[in-house]
Amino acid sequence: MSTPAHDPARRLVPNTAEVDYRILRTVATYDEAQELVDRLSDGGFPVEKARIVGTGLRSVEQVTGRLTTGRAAARGALSGLWFGLMIGILFLLLAPSAGWATILLMTLGFGAVWGAIFGALGHAATRGRRDFSSVQVMEAESYDVLVEASHVAQAAQVADGRPMPEAPQA
Repeated sequence: MSTPAHDPARRLVPNTAEVDYRILRTVATYDEAQELVDRLSDGGFPVEKARIVGTGLRSVEQVTGRLTTGRAAARGALSGLWFGLMIGILFLLLAPSAGWATILLMTLGFGAVWGAIFGALGHAATRGRRDFSSVQVMEAESYDVLVEASHVAQAAQVADGRPMPEAPQA
């Protein structure tokens, strides 16, 4: 069991209850927040004193199409092809003098067939409860760029394009 003082994650991402963070800026997109932190980095600001926090999180699922047993089998076959390719390359590394084309074709074929079978069986097991495919992402309404309170003035100066002061202002 690790103690809090020896927990590496705790050193990398300090708890906001232990470190006083202040909002430097609130922006609409993650790209804008990333650009702001990059500007701080380019200006010489110690960016380990900053964090990007998404607020107003929501899960967004974009439906990409109808999912039939045939489509599930086709997706499974494609996944199986990749798996077959990986196994084929492994066999070729272990037995390079054997007929490489035959080994590769056989592993690709077996991968595609078994992938199609498992894809179709997996879809059939849902019994029509999920007959669509989708992509799910997390989005935030806005992003706060936070900086440790003892470095806010320094960060604001760099963010505005002015040179970084020598010592942090308390």
